Amino acid sequence: MSILVVGATGTVGSLVTQGLASAGAEVRALVRQPGKRDFPAGVTEVVADLSDVASMRAALASVRTLFLLNAVTPDEVTQALITLNLAREAGIERIVYLSVIHADTFTQVPHFTGKYTVERMIESLDIPATILRPAYFMQNEGMVLQTIQNYSVYPMPIGSAGVSMIDARDIADVAVAELLRRDRAPSALERVTLELVGPQALTGASVAKIWSSALGRDIAYGGDDVAAFEGQLAAYGPSWLAYDMRLMMEGIQTFGMQAAEGTVERLQALIGHPLRTYEAFVREAVAGA
Repeated sequence: MSILVVGATGTVGSLVTQGLASAGAEVRALVRQPGKRDFPAGVTEVVADLSDVASMRAALASVRTLFLLNAVTPDEVTQALITLNLAREAGIERIVYLSVIHADTFTQVPHFTGKYTVERMIESLDIPATILRPAYFMQNEGMVLQTIQNYSVYPMPIGSAGVSMIDARDIADVAVAELLRRDRAPSALERVTLELVGPQALTGASVAKIWSSALGRDIAYGGDDVAAFEGQLAAYGPSWLAYDMRLMMEGIQTFGMQAAEGTVERLQALIGHPLRTYEAFVREAVAGA
């Protein structure tokens, strides 16, 4: 029996696939197109589409454990609910689902509420699962690195409420630990929810200061104008996604993204190493640019 990784070609999913393979697990990586990515030795590609029921039934056959990470798309909820229903149909009782922090609080944000809908299904049907709720990914900053370097401005309108950004590598480490715990257990384990955060709460001003230190020159915070942020995103991508991201930034400015006291210590005990800091991420990004 194997572990099926849905989202295996993405930032987190590829790291999860690598981590499971390194741990000696039997891993199947779900892809829509074969040969899109080089996987570690021993990982088997499974070609399927989350919107194609027949292909997903075949992909879930002979699978014991499922990692479900589906992209932010207009039909994200449908894809997730169909996949979980098919997993139940296949008798899979070991699941790790990647949601988002404060999914029940950011109710105006489409992809947050979508993931919360999936969480509600997992809870109402008492599906044996770990729900991972990560805060904002540090790796998302890659899309503004050029703006920071060329214009000396940090443009993400994250405000001052505090965002405990987390490195995608730490998210993957937690996912791998939970997948292995469930996969190796003699029977289905009880449902748990883990909030995933980095070790420090960041603000627009503090992030700009970190970039200033790393680059050796002043980097300004671009401010809290979410309308301008939406306009910039819409110039390069779908308008629905730009608006979704605008609403997310409004939520971040209002509520922040921080977990309960003791969460950092719990996560570090789970993965066996300190959570990566934003400063360390920035230094890596600058060195690799």
